[in-house]
Amino acid sequence: MSEDNSSVKTRHATVSVRSLLTEVESLILEAQAATRPLELQPFRGRLFEQFVAADRSGLIPDETTAAAFDDADEDDSDLQLTADTLCRLLARRWGLDMAAREAQALQTRLPAEQLERMRLLWSVMRMWMEWSYAWQRWSEFHQTADSIAVIPQP
Repeated sequence: MSEDNSSVKTRHATVSVRSLLTEVESLILEAQAATRPLELQPFRGRLFEQFVAADRSGLIPDETTAAAFDDADEDDSDLQLTADTLCRLLARRWGLDMAAREAQALQTRLPAEQLERMRLLWSVMRMWMEWSYAWQRWSEFHQTADSIAVIPQP
C-alpha cells in the first residue's frame, strides 16, 4: 500500500515539529542549567539554527496570516511554529500553563524554577518573533539595483 505525497509530507512536518520542539526544549534546559541567557552564544546561534530548520521545513508562517494558537497540539498536521505556538507548546510540556493558571487563581507566585522557565520562554518568543519579522521582510531590503523602483515605507 503506497502513501500519496501529501500524507508523506504531512507526516514529515509532524515529525519535524516534535523534533524541533525537543531540540529547542533541550537548548533552553541547557541554558537554564548553565545559568546563561539564551541571548548569548552559543545558545542564541543554536536557537537560530532551529529557527532556520523550522523555516526550511515550511513551519514558519507569515505572521500576518498565521492562525491563532487555538489550543494546537504538537501532533497537529497543520501546525505552524509561530513564536506564540512554539512557546505555548513548550509551556504545556512543562506544565507551566497549568501552574500559571493555578498561581493566578490562588493569587500566589510561581515557584522559582517555573518562573525561570517562563522567563526563558519569553526570551525565546522575543527572538523567534524578531527573526520571523526579519525573514519575511528580507527581500524588501535586499533587492538588486535594477529591481529597485520605490523602496517601501513602513
